[in-house]
Amino acid sequence: MSRPSISELERIAAEMRGEVIGMSHRADTPHLGSALSCVDMLVACYFSGALHVTPANPRDPDRDRVILSKGHAAMSLYTALAYRGYFPREDLLTFNREGSRFQEHPGPHTAPGVEVATGSLGHGLAVGLGMALAARSLGKSYRVAAIISDGECNEGSTWEAALFAAANKLTNVVAMVDYNKWQATGRSDEVLALNPLREKWAAFGWDAVEFDGHHMQALVDFLSAPPSERPRIAICHTVKGKGCSFMEDDNNWHYRVPTAEEVEKARKELGLA
Repeated sequence: MSRPSISELERIAAEMRGEVIGMSHRADTPHLGSALSCVDMLVACYFSGALHVTPANPRDPDRDRVILSKGHAAMSLYTALAYRGYFPREDLLTFNREGSRFQEHPGPHTAPGVEVATGSLGHGLAVGLGMALAARSLGKSYRVAAIISDGECNEGSTWEAALFAAANKLTNVVAMVDYNKWQATGRSDEVLALNPLREKWAAFGWDAVEFDGHHMQALVDFLSAPPSERPRIAICHTVKGKGCSFMEDDNNWHYRVPTAEEVEKARKELGLA
C-alpha cells in the first residue's frame, strides 16, 4: 500500500465517522461521542504507513500491534479494520446484533485485527507493554501502539504500567491519550486533577509531547518518528463527538443514539451526502 496524502487520510476519517454514526443508529448503541474522538488516531495507525499492519495476514508475528484500550469506542476500531481490508465492510451491518462477533466491547480475536479484549479500562497499556517486552525477548522488531482514554489516566494500573515501561526502557512502545476532556459523568479535570498531564507522564519517565489529536500530520509525524531513549506518549487534545457540530463537546453523546434524521444531518456536515 502506498502512503496516502494527508488529505486522503482526512477523507478516510470523514468516511469512517459517517460509518460509525450509522452503526450507532442501526444497532441502537451508545458511546458515539467517545468513538468519534479517536477516529483520527486510528486512521493514522492503520492507513498512514507509519505502522506495519498486515490485513492480509492479521496474525503475522512481525506485525505492529495496535491496541484500542478504550474498548467502548469499538465502533471506530471495527470500522478502521473493515476499511483497511481485514474483513468485508458489509460485516459492520451485524454490529451488536445477536450472534454477531462484533459486540459493543471487543473480545479477544473476535475479528481479524482485534488484538485483545478491551473496555475494562486501565489495562490496554499494560497488555501492550507485555507484547513489547515479548518482542525484545524474541528478538522481534515490531512496535506496539496503544490508544488510551483520559479517564484511564485515573487508574493506578495505568501509572504502574507507565513506571514499568520506563524501568524496562521499552522504546518499541508508543501511546496516545485521547484527551477529549470528558468522562462518563463529568469533565475529566474535575473528576480527578489530571493536569498537567504531559508533565506527569514525563515525570514517570516517558518522552511526552502534546498536540491537537485531530491534526493528521502531527499524528503521522509522531508515529513515524524514530525511537527515543524512552517510551513515547502523545497527549492528544481531542473533541468528544468530533466531526458533527451538534455532537461536539456534548457529553450527552456518551449515552445518546442518533435518529435517522441526525444521521443524515451528520453525513452532510461530514461532506458525505
